Amino acid sequence: AAGGPKPLPSSGPKSLREMPHPLATSSSEEMGPALTPSPDLLLPRSIADKDLSLPNGTPVDTSSPASSSSLLNRLQLDDDFDGETRDLFVTVDDPKKHVCTMETYITYRVTTKTTRAEFDLPEYSVRRRYQDFDWLRNKLEESQPTHLIPPLPEKFVVKGVVDRFSEEFVETRRKALDKFLKRITDHPVLSFNEHFNVFLTAKDLNAYKKQGMALLSKMGESVKYVTGGYKLRSRPLEFAAIGEYLDTFSLKLGTIDRIAQRIIKEQLEYLVELREYGPVYSTWGGLEVELSEPLEGVSACIGNCCTALEELSEEMTEDFLPVLREYILYSESMKNVLKKRDQVQAEYEAKLEAVALKKEDRPKVPTDVEKCQDRVECFNADLKADMERWQNNKRQDFRQLLMGMADKNIQYYEKCLTAWESIIPLLQDKPETK
Repeated sequence: AAGGPKPLPSSGPKSLREMPHPLATSSSEEMGPALTPSPDLLLPRSIADKDLSLPNGTPVDTSSPASSSSLLNRLQLDDDFDGETRDLFVTVDDPKKHVCTMETYITYRVTTKTTRAEFDLPEYSVRRRYQDFDWLRNKLEESQPTHLIPPLPEKFVVKGVVDRFSEEFVETRRKALDKFLKRITDHPVLSFNEHFNVFLTAKDLNAYKKQGMALLSKMGESVKYVTGGYKLRSRPLEFAAIGEYLDTFSLKLGTIDRIAQRIIKEQLEYLVELREYGPVYSTWGGLEVELSEPLEGVSACIGNCCTALEELSEEMTEDFLPVLREYILYSESMKNVLKKRDQVQAEYEAKLEAVALKKEDRPKVPTDVEKCQDRVECFNADLKADMERWQNNKRQDFRQLLMGMADKNIQYYEKCLTAWESIIPLLQDKPETK
């Protein structure tokens, strides 16, 4: 079996000093040039400069310092953020199983360290279960409808998982929940949300849950209960481009996710066969005295390949698939924000038409129309800022993800190569019988 679980790639935050508050301006034109998302994933830079010699019939020293393990180190140095200042740190760890009369569930420790004035203490430690994280996300969607809320891991991360209390499942979820909170912590608006503060500090969250919809913002109510009888004429070109990009992105990523799951399934099936294959050589070696040593060597070699393949499959399941699923869910979240923006624009257009139909000479546009226009501009500014932040995180995450996948595959084949090369001397040095 592979070693302890490894953390998911994390996206580095953008400096808050480089990112002005998206509500600081009253017009979307003041936010700078329009965002034109590219449907192409930013692939890792070429690794052709690495001096890696491939085997050509002769033994190869696979422990070379230029081996694959240096690739990720080089990447991480590139992504170092100089001068980054943070005043809020949140971690999710220490999952514990609780068995009650009515139900069994897992809680996680949420630790917060901060120097912000909004917090009464510099450090907090509370325990939360999955439904508490779900409550937080719903509250963020209600109170911050113009912003992209990070997705939560699905109730069941992988199809067919029966034991949701297994160590592997719980650890995968813990890492996803930890990333969920870190995404919020890195956001210049969401991290100051009152519900987030309550989630991090309240010993008893149930008292706040009972408040229901009382804390809904006026903006949230306006978006939620907007008149549905008016159809939006057309999205502005930049938001239409975002919508098309998200459709293409989620489609491509969904295809990669399905194929990756199928590959892992086939790897595990191959692993079962391989585990039956190796011992046969060992049994055969017991019957052939002169061939016992090389046959035992082949058996041991296959065993080493089994271990390497098992590690590769586990790392793909624990590190690769969850990131794909997160970004599929992320794209759906962004589509929902885009739909809300369209609803507000439709409301604004409906009000303008209503004013025009009255055919009254008005010295200025009615106040309610101006407020609706402000909401549209607020949505545009927030959506563009969040889309840019999301794109930056995505490029970073996928660079690290793909480099990590390449690194793990190189390590797997290096281990297999070393295992097979180890039996060559057994065959070459065997004296011929007369």
